[in-house]
Amino acid sequence: MKKGGILNRHLAGALAELGHGDGVLVCDAGMPIPDGPRVVDLAFRAGVPSFAEVLEGLLTELVVEGATAAEEVRAANPSAAALLDGRFPELALVSHERLKELSAGARLVVRTGEARPYANVLLRCGVFF
Repeated sequence: MKKGGILNRHLAGALAELGHGDGVLVCDAGMPIPDGPRVVDLAFRAGVPSFAEVLEGLLTELVVEGATAAEEVRAANPSAAALLDGRFPELALVSHERLKELSAGARLVVRTGEARPYANVLLRCGVFF
């Protein structure tokens, strides 16, 4: 048994399969999930687990070279916007519709129980060396 880190076996296994340049969409409970990417659905109840909890856990295990979010997050969800700005100084912003289009190319979708709007980010995996 693992001592720490991400304990969910489906998520831990999916993360181990990622490579440089792969996309990981971390999304709220309302984000439409495209056909194609592997999905690990962590949603349990509205708000559980939160977007912030899942994102922070993922960032302890992934090398991220870029992140994209919906520009609508700024007005509709200031706390998610502040979290993203704090973690990704060069956060790219696109329309929510464009983010949904880009998410179709993700290798992995991690769905949270977040119930506040626009709590979504598309991460681009980097390399540790």
